[in-house]
Amino acid sequence: MSPTKEAVSTQNSPAPLPQFSQAIKYNGMVYCSGSIGLDPATKELAPGGVQPETRVAIKNLSAVLEAAGSSLGNIVKVNVFLTTMDDFAPMNQAYDEFFGSIDPKPCRTCVAVHQLPFGAKMEIECTAFVEAASRL
Repeated sequence: MSPTKEAVSTQNSPAPLPQFSQAIKYNGMVYCSGSIGLDPATKELAPGGVQPETRVAIKNLSAVLEAAGSSLGNIVKVNVFLTTMDDFAPMNQAYDEFFGSIDPKPCRTCVAVHQLPFGAKMEIECTAFVEAASRL
């Protein structure tokens, strides 16, 4: 039997637009769509700038990973998008609250982009492995 792909969905993270899934599980991996600091309950960006947005975005990713049978500790690759590299240091401070104790750290890319949905200051996406019991 060949591996199949499975959409991952949770109400603990903002619903995706109709064009994509929150994540896809495939062959023991979970590929998460980008997450911004949108509160799943209010559908509004976390107020206060890049640090609160980063915290909420990572909590959203964590909820999607959990729904997929994975976790932040299983992430192998992270991509971060910032609307200005002036936010690099404050984003890293919030990022380290979640990834500071993880060893080894995931691989990561961080780039500046012109703009992000809903006026977000940052977006984060990741790829993680799925716990053995949750694999397809």
